[in-house]
Amino acid sequence: MRYQATGAGSRPRGMREASTTVALFLVALAAPGARGASAQEAAVGPLTLDAAVRTALERNRDVEAARFALEEAEERVSEAWSSVYPSLDFDASYTRNVSPTVNFLPAQIFDPTAGPDDYIGVQFGADNQWLSTISLEQPIFSAAAFIGVGAAGRYRSLQVETVRGLTQAVVTRVRVAYYQLLLQQEQLRLIGNSVRRVRESLKETRALNRAGLSSDYDVLRLEVELANLEPNLLRAENAVRQAQRQMRLELDLPDGETVEVRGALASMDLDDLSANTDENRGVLAFTGFRDTGTADEALRVAQESRSDLRQLELTESLRRTEMRLEQVEYLPRVTFFGNYVIAAQDNGSPNFFARGDGQRAYSRNIGVRVSVPIFQGFRRDARIDQKRAALRQAETRTRLAVDQARLQVENLVEEVNEALLRARAQRLAVSQAQRGFEIASAQYREGLGSQLELTDSEVALRQSEFNYAQAVYDYLVAGARLDEATGRVPAVDLDGRATDGL
Repeated sequence: MRYQATGAGSRPRGMREASTTVALFLVALAAPGARGASAQEAAVGPLTLDAAVRTALERNRDVEAARFALEEAEERVSEAWSSVYPSLDFDASYTRNVSPTVNFLPAQIFDPTAGPDDYIGVQFGADNQWLSTISLEQPIFSAAAFIGVGAAGRYRSLQVETVRGLTQAVVTRVRVAYYQLLLQQEQLRLIGNSVRRVRESLKETRALNRAGLSSDYDVLRLEVELANLEPNLLRAENAVRQAQRQMRLELDLPDGETVEVRGALASMDLDDLSANTDENRGVLAFTGFRDTGTADEALRVAQESRSDLRQLELTESLRRTEMRLEQVEYLPRVTFFGNYVIAAQDNGSPNFFARGDGQRAYSRNIGVRVSVPIFQGFRRDARIDQKRAALRQAETRTRLAVDQARLQVENLVEEVNEALLRARAQRLAVSQAQRGFEIASAQYREGLGSQLELTDSEVALRQSEFNYAQAVYDYLVAGARLDEATGRVPAVDLDGRATDGL
């Protein structure tokens, strides 16, 4: 495991000094008792881009919440199917009549000689009553049930696409954060190289000045340049730490961990993948949409695979299904039903379902029930109009999103192509600036060139190197956003799941 010092006391003043500081820091960590209880820094890395993306997908809480929403949608599909399947219910009850019900009947029923105003009290029911019922219902025709199943399936598809869209967004954010950290590390390296070169030039110029071969002005000029570079070095160190904090946030890592990434923008070859180191090859190979020559192919792929467009299309389909679900409420419902009932009663102490058939009765029935909705106060008409308005709103949003996606894809294709051309031109400028710095250094050591020429050549070299790194960074960032815009984000398949390879 590698460690990167980030404390204020470990700021590098040159490449040799930085290496020494890091080595001392490692020795201090290895020593007994070096890990304090209050401040402890661990290093994560060096991470490849692929490993960083997969770490983020495993730990990102937005994606985790979206996956739980998908589980809920899957259970809604199961719930919708339950309205199509038969339902079977069993009910059982026991009643103890502390005072059985007594009704009064005309006495003439039992005694023809009784008067018209004479009544006899008759007890209905026994002390103990049991009742059990088995009921079966099977929908034969219910348009709402079948359309509801379709609506639940579309809702599940929408959640699948939501998970995919969030996953792609996380991958894109991690890629941009990774490239940003590479850029800031490149800036720190270049400024560190400049500090080293200026210090070496200052040392040589002071020696020449003592020998009478260089003026005091040459020494003063280098001292001023060194004084100007050192704050830039501190600023570059802070920018690296800020990029590391952003990377920790995307990977959901605890504070105090130093993140290191693999790759070097200044040495990347965008035209020949095989000419790169393994680290740079891993960065450049992590791409989804590879045909960036024209916008036509990118637009076609975006219309098929872009996540937000697919989500809007699924939302539109869901709204259409919801409107149909309200419309079929006008149709009748046909249901088959059957009941099996056992009733029993007796007096005295409870005896489960009585003692014999004389105290027990059975009933069985089957039938078909037809329910026809006739009038419900215009409620259905209002609900249909609501769903129709929601459908039109979804259609409008889809058309607007398609136009916006077309504009975004065209702009990103242009940005990728422009950054690629700029990187090619800047690569040539780096080689020329390197050659110019070597010539100026040789002439200055031989006394044939001025210190001003040497300084100018060093500034030109540093600027050309950073311009190339910036062009590569712009190319990678534009490519990452183009992948998301076309729906071809690496490490994410069309079902929103993380893949095992590129």
